[in-house]
Amino acid sequence: MVKMLGFSNVVTKVKNHPVLSYSSMLAGVVLLYLIIRAWGNTIVAGPPLAARTPSFTQAHANDFLHLLLALALVIATARSLGALCHWLQQPPVIGEMIAGILLGPSLLGQLAPDAYSYLLPQSIAPLLNAIAQFGVILYMFIVGLELNPSILRGKRHAAVAISHASIVFPFLLGTALALVLYPRFSTSTVPFTSFSLFVGVSMSVTAFPVLARILTDRGISRTRLGSLALSCAAVDDISAWCLLALVVGITQARAGHAVSTFALAALYVLVMATIMRSLASWVARKFERGGRLTQGALAAVLLVVLLSSFTTEWIGIHAIFGAFALGSIIPHDSAFARDLRTKLEDFTVVFLLPAFFAFTGLRTRIGLLEGAEAWLFCALIVGVASLGKFGGSAIAARLTGLSWRDSSALGILMNTRGLMELIVLNIGLDFGVISPVLFAMLVLMALATTMATTPILHQVIGKEELEAPTLSAQVHA
Repeated sequence: MVKMLGFSNVVTKVKNHPVLSYSSMLAGVVLLYLIIRAWGNTIVAGPPLAARTPSFTQAHANDFLHLLLALALVIATARSLGALCHWLQQPPVIGEMIAGILLGPSLLGQLAPDAYSYLLPQSIAPLLNAIAQFGVILYMFIVGLELNPSILRGKRHAAVAISHASIVFPFLLGTALALVLYPRFSTSTVPFTSFSLFVGVSMSVTAFPVLARILTDRGISRTRLGSLALSCAAVDDISAWCLLALVVGITQARAGHAVSTFALAALYVLVMATIMRSLASWVARKFERGGRLTQGALAAVLLVVLLSSFTTEWIGIHAIFGAFALGSIIPHDSAFARDLRTKLEDFTVVFLLPAFFAFTGLRTRIGLLEGAEAWLFCALIVGVASLGKFGGSAIAARLTGLSWRDSSALGILMNTRGLMELIVLNIGLDFGVISPVLFAMLVLMALATTMATTPILHQVIGKEELEAPTLSAQVHA
């Protein structure tokens, strides 16, 4: 009895002193582990395996550490330069594009090679590429969601005519330019057909999201000119991506497989335009009746996005087309589309796309442009790209009824390329159709044409007149 009372007193003291209680628990754990350890040391394990499959090695751990640091640096730089460009009345995407180049071998690699090797080692390129590709897929899905067919109302004829002229004219100029570029910046392993088609497409792209941002920031998205520019860019976007899908299909399809590639692509488009469009409309209507974008619903949408992207990649026309096509069949003005954009846009633009810019920056080596001849060719590419977009758009706009000045303003707006151009160029580089030297030149062309849009536009039409509710010119729809 005395012993039991003594033990009870010890328990009471332990309960009344939390520190003593915690220390006793730790001491007990250590004592028990020492007993288990002493027992375990007497046990003999089996012989070592002949070949061990590596899991997460130290090298992988170091790559992940560098990836975290690189992403933090890329996001901080992209947001800072994006804010600076916005302050300078330029699209923030220009700052983000420049951030990728500055952090790559073109600047940081030249000024501080040791810091560059530590912050962005080549070993993290595959990890950065995976994040970048997923970001582009989600971004193209959002671009598809933002396509608004209603902006064509009342100006369908003009928009289609101008947008197609703004594709055909620069495409033909680009393929003609390929005659000069091919012997200097390509190899015999690349067929001229693939090379010329990719150069032509790279001249034809207009960045619909960047153009929309420029018009909104300038307060001219609802003017006659701004509305027509958005309409033309929307048609241009769809047409250019269809053209790129065709070019990728031609480039990827081996002899004997071209027919199956195009047949499968046509079947995919048919299914998306009929069955999937009807299903998307049904989901959107059901969502309007009190639906809510739950985590489960968002997971289902992302699953379909990935499957659609997988399908187009498997067909041979690149994963981005599957994401873009799926986004474009969801009703633009539905609450379902708006909630999807709200959920996905910020994370994609702030976190994922900077990884794409950084990956593009890693591949852009401006130092490869050695000598005056290389820079002259770069200037020639910028000139041909601008002439093609500006000339094709302006002439077609004049034929539809706009004044020469408003036609010129529209041509300047359609010369905006931005992120869309980088997506096209990365596809060409991945396929080995575009050489690293030509890739650097075309990246500089994308930057130059996008940066030139706003200042040249204000020179052609004054800001006050540009932001007027209507323009004197009439467009024949």
